Amino acid sequence: MKKSVVLGLFVVARVICYAQPVMETGGTKMPDVWIDKDTQHKVVRLTRIAGSNYSFYFHNNPFIGNKMVFYNAAPQKQEEQAAKIEISNTSESKRQIHWVDLKTYETAQLTHHATAMNGEIVAAATNKLYFQVKDSVFEVDVTTKKERLVFVFPEDFKASVTCINANGSLLAGVKASDEEKELFKKYPNKASYFNIIYEAKLPRTLFTIDIAKKQLNKLHTDTAWLNHVQFSAADPNLLMFCHEGPWHKVNRIWTIDVTTKAITQIHKRIMEMEIAGHEWSSADGSIIWYDLQQPRSTKFYIEGHHVKTGAKTKYELQRNEWSIHFNSTKDNKLFCGDGGDPGQVARATDGRWIYLFRPNQNVFVAEKLVNMKNHNYKLEPNVHFSPDEQWVIFRANFEGETNVYAVALKKAE
Repeated sequence: MKKSVVLGLFVVARVICYAQPVMETGGTKMPDVWIDKDTQHKVVRLTRIAGSNYSFYFHNNPFIGNKMVFYNAAPQKQEEQAAKIEISNTSESKRQIHWVDLKTYETAQLTHHATAMNGEIVAAATNKLYFQVKDSVFEVDVTTKKERLVFVFPEDFKASVTCINANGSLLAGVKASDEEKELFKKYPNKASYFNIIYEAKLPRTLFTIDIAKKQLNKLHTDTAWLNHVQFSAADPNLLMFCHEGPWHKVNRIWTIDVTTKAITQIHKRIMEMEIAGHEWSSADGSIIWYDLQQPRSTKFYIEGHHVKTGAKTKYELQRNEWSIHFNSTKDNKLFCGDGGDPGQVARATDGRWIYLFRPNQNVFVAEKLVNMKNHNYKLEPNVHFSPDEQWVIFRANFEGETNVYAVALKKAE
């Protein structure tokens, strides 16, 4: 083969390999696909409709098959957008629920309610989505988009649903007191209410709703700030919850069997100022994972509590690798994290990255996937692995508007 032909083929190959631009992530409007110049990983914008688009909280499953459910908030005036950087966990009358096909990027709107809604509840087992408007809980079939009313809370028990069990039969949530609701109205910022609600010691009640029977069942009432209610990813009878508040003051992670009402403490501290939290269930339900610091802001770990045996699996990570939220693959062999800015608990000087972690004996080996230096961490990225586990999905505002993105685990060639 002639030298000129070989050179020509080489040039064509180079053009094919670098079809996506290699760019700094954020700080400007990005194309739909690019390669992060600092990590050499491909990043794709998944949400391509007008307005702000928000993926789900890290432990709430957003996937049904190859579709991802997300929130879209209609375009707002500049002053309105500046006033609310983080709206994904609050009531917004302008936001609706959509899905996006992770291969074609086709989107479809699932809800059409003028009144503010709450809930990030996907039942993959039944192809249903659940959300709440005021005192009413609704169900939408993700394929047909047919909606029906599921449950209306009685006058003496106004509460909120937050999760669904593995087989799609039970919703669960927590009821707060009227006094607590007034405190939230008076102190709307987390920096203000976090200690105030904790110190108030007001009652909260865990409950389930049997969807088929439309039956409310009160499980457990405590003056601890019951929160982060989530079912096991596999056991339909195991409900996890936390005692919310300053992490160094609480015994945070607990489970309750919804049939026997037996309660189990998952982690007990062994030193002063030890903290554990942001817990999540492994895909097979066998392990409860959580962020562990022994003590706070000093030594950083991800620890797993084996539900059946009580045994622990523990991986250490470095200060800059600590993340606000973590997640894991189905086989628990890969983990991801969303990093954090210097104002977070780790006080990391170089922590603004989306991370991939590979366990090696008792430590995490970290790989940086996306440089998040242009992201405002008042919006927490909340990482998920994609259903095929080839991507890490996260939300970010590094373009100015909030959108949902996916970064490939494999480096671009």
